[in-house]
Amino acid sequence: MEKLAVVVLVLLVLSACASSPKTTSPQVASSPKTNPPQVSQPEATTSHIQAGTLSQAEIEARKLAGQLQDMQRKSVYFDFDKYAVEPMYRVVVQQQADFIKGHGNGTVTLQGNSDERGSDEYNLALGERRASDVRKNLELLGIPEKQIKIVSLGEEKPRLTCHEESCWKENRRVDFVYNLNP
Repeated sequence: MEKLAVVVLVLLVLSACASSPKTTSPQVASSPKTNPPQVSQPEATTSHIQAGTLSQAEIEARKLAGQLQDMQRKSVYFDFDKYAVEPMYRVVVQQQADFIKGHGNGTVTLQGNSDERGSDEYNLALGERRASDVRKNLELLGIPEKQIKIVSLGEEKPRLTCHEESCWKENRRVDFVYNLNP
């Protein structure tokens, strides 16, 4: 997610630079020993956005960032001590598969998680089985194995930290983490 934020920021800055009007001053000569006048980038970017004139690249980058954020919020949840994808979450798997197909050169890492109950070894194994079952469902929907990676985090990445069922059910999940190559 941090990589995407950096890519989006770089795209915004580059597109602002590319679409900013260039000004030359006839009285300022550029030589190897003198630096040309500098325009403050934050001001140029701010005025560019305030004018409401976003480039097509900026619009596409923002759209992709929004889609990516939305897809990474959608997880597949599991009942206690279970790892088979329930029918109600097949819609989420289908949406994720459609997103992956739309970005054919990207990869997705399936992060299997569990709640805090059970040993570390058991929770890591359960997280891996959950991620593997989601991978199997994605493959059945036409996603190539080479685009899917799995990792088990066990109980190490809880979404909620209270010690009751309302939290535990949020922690029994598989998260989707994307690496979209431009």
